[in-house]
Amino acid sequence: MSRLAERPMIGLALRMLLSIVCAGVCFAAWLAVTLTWARGGPPAVRAAGWITAPIATGLGWAVGVWIGEGLTGARATSFLRLLIWPLVGCAIGAAVAYPFGPMLIVFGMFIGGYASVFLRELARRARRGRTV
Repeated sequence: MSRLAERPMIGLALRMLLSIVCAGVCFAAWLAVTLTWARGGPPAVRAAGWITAPIATGLGWAVGVWIGEGLTGARATSFLRLLIWPLVGCAIGAAVAYPFGPMLIVFGMFIGGYASVFLRELARRARRGRTV
């Protein structure tokens, strides 16, 4: 058992920090590809680019938690089961922020992704009988 697994708050903070970093990297990569690829393209291509934003960002959140679980010795879930939480959070965040303008979607995705990953961690702790 990892020493970080013995300190749940440090492990939680590490998983959340890694998630934020990985989500930022994935969003930046998505943005670079989308701006290069979809610039001046047909509307369907631009729409596909915006629709894939929550998927790319959710993938980053999930990768961060997955790496964090491996480092802290807390890995108990498969990657696909882990991926559902941030995908839903990012999709909801994007949907809520879209009426305010497409450029604000990133804030909605990061707030939704953070909230979903944090809620997942709380649910995981509750199943194991731990408190935060």
